[in-house]
Amino acid sequence: MMKNIKIRKYDKTIAIIFALFTLTFILAMINKDFFRWAWARHHNILSWYIRPLFLIPFCYFAYKRSWAGISVTIFLLLSSMFWFPEPEIVSVQVKQFLQMEIDYLTTSWGLSKILVTLLVPISLIALGAAFWKRNLLFGISVIVFIALAKIIWSVAFGGESGMSIIGPAIIGLIICVVLIYFGYRRTEKSKKE
Repeated sequence: MMKNIKIRKYDKTIAIIFALFTLTFILAMINKDFFRWAWARHHNILSWYIRPLFLIPFCYFAYKRSWAGISVTIFLLLSSMFWFPEPEIVSVQVKQFLQMEIDYLTTSWGLSKILVTLLVPISLIALGAAFWKRNLLFGISVIVFIALAKIIWSVAFGGESGMSIIGPAIIGLIICVVLIYFGYRRTEKSKKE
């Protein structure tokens, strides 16, 4: 119990520190050498499969109302793109899809592109709010929306190469929904006992 009180005492401080780490990471991506290094590792499809799984701790920390946990999870989510080594062999479809993502990120930004891109932080805010308020149905609905929006965006902008994201998105969606559902139910049940 005392340990929880000490951790809670530093919750916002830790959150701010990791928010600064996240901002530093985003700014580091402006450096072309760092960007190339990180992007080459993002070609490793393992990073595609691990990224959706970060929604599990994100939801857990929102449920626990831990700003630090949320902030750490966001930093880990973003940095996970380069956790794995650069692959020796990359499928043509993956190369084409990632080239489309680079083109999307580096070409001019109009209002429609800004609005579509804003769906990412807005959906994470909605997901965090759902579990902060302990609303399982709304939270799972947001997770499904995130997965479907990623698939639709990928196919709409990437065409045939966008199909390469369907496997990681669906597998991630199923794992997240199942684990979050049972984790939520178990937590709620233990609170009542």
